[in-house]
Amino acid sequence: MNESLFLRACNKQPVERTPVWMMRQAGRYLPEYRAVRERCDFLTLCRTPELACEVTLQPIRRFGFDAAVIFSDILISLEPLGFGVVFGEKGPSIAKPVRRGGDVPEGLPTDFEQRVAFVYESIALVRDELPAEVPVIGFAGAPFTLASYLIEGGGSKSYAATKTFFYHQPEAAHRLLGLLADTVSVHLLNQVNAGAGAIQVFDSWAGCLSEVEYRVWALPYVQRILSALAGAGVPRILFTLNAAHLCGALAEVDAEVLGIDWRTPMRQAFDRLGDRFALQGNLDPTVLLGTPRQVIAETGNVLSGVGGRRGHIMNLGHGILPATPIANVEAFVQAVREFEGEES
Repeated sequence: MNESLFLRACNKQPVERTPVWMMRQAGRYLPEYRAVRERCDFLTLCRTPELACEVTLQPIRRFGFDAAVIFSDILISLEPLGFGVVFGEKGPSIAKPVRRGGDVPEGLPTDFEQRVAFVYESIALVRDELPAEVPVIGFAGAPFTLASYLIEGGGSKSYAATKTFFYHQPEAAHRLLGLLADTVSVHLLNQVNAGAGAIQVFDSWAGCLSEVEYRVWALPYVQRILSALAGAGVPRILFTLNAAHLCGALAEVDAEVLGIDWRTPMRQAFDRLGDRFALQGNLDPTVLLGTPRQVIAETGNVLSGVGGRRGHIMNLGHGILPATPIANVEAFVQAVREFEGEES
């Protein structure tokens, strides 16, 4: 850990400079990634450790990020539960959505680990290729986000089907959320055992919940996962999108790091949460669609908001967009590394 800027920042230890990585940093904005994708579909790429390793390493080679996030998808863990996941041009969809209590599996299948072993093999390959100071980040989806995919059958703007299911079939909803929490816990522990030096839980859709709803349908199951990982010896990062109104509940989670989206200024986030957590974020991804000069200026504004306080990992406020120019990613990384603010 002493060699890794990223891990030291996660643990709120002194760092020589702010570490930086990007959510979805291995992906479609890179020409070398697109070249690999021309040879195979998305699921084949996820399921082939050598290819997943290659695309995970591509942004490290090009930009020298301080952490490598394994190339995978949050929905990968759903297939062994009996839910067919289709990755199409308009995003993922579920072949047989959950509509009633009988659609919820009884428990985790005994062959779960074998059926997603390609993720763990990919992590092991990446770990072998990276210098010691660059950790691999493993990840998974949070139970509410995964449940909403299963119930909606894909993405949603209103989450009406999810909330209808929760209101009308609460017992089945809690069974589903509990199963997903247990599934994610096993999946993340296996990623740590394979070589992941940190884990991130993505609750991409929990921002649609009120704080009261969040405390019923999301927080207990996120806590179950984070508690299961408490003894794993790696930093635990929770990223919840569009969650400024959930700050009171998020302050209670058992994690080392909270990811902050771009809607909350970092100064405000540190004032409210920085005493307990390291914080990760939070440049608006669309800033990277501007000019390099604008990227440098806005990155500096985020870092200035941190005010030199310990425990900051620079990232975007959500995943990088596919249309992002390479020159703007270079400007982003350069701006972080050359930032001259208060000492941390």
